Amino acid sequence: MPDLTNPKLLYLKAVLFLATGLLSATALLIDVFSLKNLCLLALTVWCFSRAYYFAFYVIQHYIDPSFRFAGLTSVLRHLLATRAGGRK
Repeated sequence: MPDLTNPKLLYLKAVLFLATGLLSATALLIDVFSLKNLCLLALTVWCFSRAYYFAFYVIQHYIDPSFRFAGLTSVLRHLLATRAGGRK
């Protein structure tokens, strides 16, 4: 399957991700709303976003600029190979 390159489709994909995230967060909070659950959900989203940023931006730009990642599995494979090979 070729990479998605059409800007309109990329924007649609972003909007669908945002809508899905908002709907699922709303469904979770409607079920048991509390300020604690709202804060924990916000913290969870923020932490996973930062981990994703680390996996793709930080590793690629600061740790190993020569490697290009295709997804989270390639990040894990690279980290395991780096650890097993003794490189830093």
